[in-house]
Amino acid sequence: MVALSQTPLTPDEYLQLEAESAVKHEYVDGEIFAMAGASDIHVTIAGNLFALLRSHVRGTNCRVYIADMKARIEARNCFYYPDVMVTCDARDTETSTFKRFPKLIVEVLSDSTEAFDRGDKFTDYQALDTLEEYVIINTRHQRVECFRRTPDHLWLLQTYTVESEQFELQSLEFTDAIAALYEDAELEPTPPRPE
Repeated sequence: MVALSQTPLTPDEYLQLEAESAVKHEYVDGEIFAMAGASDIHVTIAGNLFALLRSHVRGTNCRVYIADMKARIEARNCFYYPDVMVTCDARDTETSTFKRFPKLIVEVLSDSTEAFDRGDKFTDYQALDTLEEYVIINTRHQRVECFRRTPDHLWLLQTYTVESEQFELQSLEFTDAIAALYEDAELEPTPPRPE
């Protein structure tokens, strides 16, 4: 990630800039970072999950957002664009361009973002008191990694693969087939292993 701003921006300055920009930017403590376009598999998986979750939460107080809705992490002074985000908190109706109280955040991996999604971004997301589950979806293998917050504020990992047949998002009491999540998604090739 390369910062684009020469001088630090306030959150309000960032939101103003973002409202007028044709390119999306994430914001980390005063610096902004342009976002690259997503691959076919990335968009397909995120779209599949959005469709499955939208049907699941219909008629509840939960809302599902995809790609263009920002998550605001005030404790870390960040704004990110998760691939999929679910909030069930009425306070999130107060803001139309970002949400502060998500229950579930999902990132679909890409080569350029994998280290950040697993590292600093996950650390920042953990500062959200309402976040119950952080999910990483692989684009090279049918693999879903669910990090769940315990009552002791630890994060436990459960991994689902094609052998599992199904995956579960406990934060939403949701279960579906791995095949449904990866429907129409052509997996990216795995780079050769060093000898």
